[in-house]
Amino acid sequence: MGEDMFWAIRGGGGGSFGVVLAWKTNSVPVPANVTVFRVHRMVKSSKDDDKMTIQARFSSMFLGGTDKLLQLMEEKFPQLGLMKEDCLEMSWAESDLYFEQFPIGAPLETLLGRNHKSALSKSFFKAKSDFVKQPIPEMVVAQVLRGRRKSTAMVFVAYGGKMNEIPETETPHPHRAGNIFIILYMVD
Repeated sequence: MGEDMFWAIRGGGGGSFGVVLAWKTNSVPVPANVTVFRVHRMVKSSKDDDKMTIQARFSSMFLGGTDKLLQLMEEKFPQLGLMKEDCLEMSWAESDLYFEQFPIGAPLETLLGRNHKSALSKSFFKAKSDFVKQPIPEMVVAQVLRGRRKSTAMVFVAYGGKMNEIPETETPHPHRAGNIFIILYMVD
């Protein structure tokens, strides 16, 4: 399948396409062990009387060892303060259990027993999202967060950066143009 056909089935080009004549997947080599981490960072409000806290969660898998990951993170994202004790090395299959929040050391056979009735699939929620083109004043964000109920969550996903380097014509994802982030609102 040529580039033009691939572009068309992804929504590019004029007219209606949808016929897939062939499909080829190029996989990335996965090392015997990957490094995973889940870190939480909290920032308390600068006002003494305000009990608001902002929490950011970073969850990731690196295709390589801890030492190489730490070196890369120190170079690219030192503000995160990732430490060796935050990282775990495991097989790629074990990382699936890790990200599904099974206990460390759970047997790989656990993956065979997952179904729609598992404990992890019992959380239901409703979600909506908005694209944001202009910065929201800190005062407005504070008001929104103060009025928030415990069963709600807001997820801010940054756009821009590397995403801005990809031309709009490269892939059919028009939402990157001028958007600085997306907010996902969720309620249980």
